[in-house]
Amino acid sequence: MKDTLTLLSRVSAHPDSRCWFLAWNPSGTLLASCGGDRTIRIWGKDGDNWVCKSVLGEGHQRTVRKVSWSPCGNYLASASFDATTCIWMKKKEEFECITTLEGHENEVKSVAWAPSGSLLATCSRDKSVWVWEVDEEEEYECVSVLNSHTQDVKHVVWHPNQELLASASYDDSVKLYREEEDDWVCCATLEGHTSTVWSLAFDQTGEQLATCSDDKTVRIWRQLGTGEQVGSKSDPNWKCVCTLTGYHTRTVYDVNWNHLTGAIATACGDDAVRIFEEDPGSDPLQPTFSLTAHMPRAHTQDVNCVTWHPKEPNLLASCSDDGEMAFWRYQKPE
Repeated sequence: MKDTLTLLSRVSAHPDSRCWFLAWNPSGTLLASCGGDRTIRIWGKDGDNWVCKSVLGEGHQRTVRKVSWSPCGNYLASASFDATTCIWMKKKEEFECITTLEGHENEVKSVAWAPSGSLLATCSRDKSVWVWEVDEEEEYECVSVLNSHTQDVKHVVWHPNQELLASASYDDSVKLYREEEDDWVCCATLEGHTSTVWSLAFDQTGEQLATCSDDKTVRIWRQLGTGEQVGSKSDPNWKCVCTLTGYHTRTVYDVNWNHLTGAIATACGDDAVRIFEEDPGSDPLQPTFSLTAHMPRAHTQDVNCVTWHPKEPNLLASCSDDGEMAFWRYQKPE
């Protein structure tokens, strides 16, 4: 099974510090990494190698935890333990910090751009999720502060084609939010994990959501039409249709759904990268998934992030507490 995941290259991304997160730009020509050294690094292809094109070192005073590209690819947002989010504008080969978003009481854990490009979400250890609106003058205004979680919020992600936001928390739950009458509201709570939910990822259609947890499981949730009427709209009714259990031996820190092939990759505290695929012909309401690749020592320490390339269906990147990035070629087993 190991042969289905081939190491292409390994790069020292953030020497002497943790590499926390990776994000491809929409075209897949650039990869942003961020780390405990307070920097963001922009990587590009040079022949067969990924080389560092820029180091963004002036924006943050503490660890940079997450990065997110705008849908147009011209902006990069970075979330930091210094309680701020920086917005970087790409100008040819250079990046300039054009604004710093403040307001969270302490560490900002995640940032995500909505598919429209006009909304940004941030979340924090202060238990809140903030929704920011971006106008045509590139001004950022906080339009909603959501206090639905009772603990540290670890991750935010947008639905691929709707303005529906999901967040994962230390309180073991996932919350979904949408706009209603000029304010944002929590429209669903997904419960089932028995410990911290670290990350989440929608599939290409947005009908399914994968979540991963400190409880060593990955859960697949599916939207089943709508639930009870709230206001003038009906709320999505999400149900856990599958639990991947018994595969991971430690915390699952990240999950990423391949929007080109449907494969799911996970990053784990046991230093491994794993890939799962839905079994052919399985019932959408009770799907079954198989482990199709397992790289036991993908890194020498915890794997923090896995991310599929947006255009090359079988290219996967990972990063770790060891400060390194690795690039993998996934070949589906016959």
